[in-house]
Amino acid sequence: MRHAVRGRKLGRTSAHRTAMFRNQLASLVESGRIITTLAKAKELRSLAEKVITKGKKDSVHARRLVRRWLPNRDHVQKLFDEIAPRFADRPGGYLRIIKLGPRKGDGAETAVLQFVDYELGAVATSDKD
Repeated sequence: MRHAVRGRKLGRTSAHRTAMFRNQLASLVESGRIITTLAKAKELRSLAEKVITKGKKDSVHARRLVRRWLPNRDHVQKLFDEIAPRFADRPGGYLRIIKLGPRKGDGAETAVLQFVDYELGAVATSDKD
């Protein structure tokens, strides 16, 4: 029985899973959207929304908590200066998941994880799709 068991293991050890989510979160902050599997997107969304909520409260303690997930100082700076202020009036739901269908190689269900206010034309120069 799975009573009170939270999260997906995704076939990885806990250290590998943590490292993967840190890398995906950094890519999300850097580019505004990422393409990944549906299961990873669903897990990353909850983590990313917690980090963005911390970013809305600009304090030293909040920055230190965010640094646990974003080791690059430039990404932390971007989160606190650009991303979090865009969602200052929004109580949650900063990200959306758009299903893309099965991946060609292994048939895994893929999805796009992006910010709610993301516009394709505005960030097309830094998008690496």
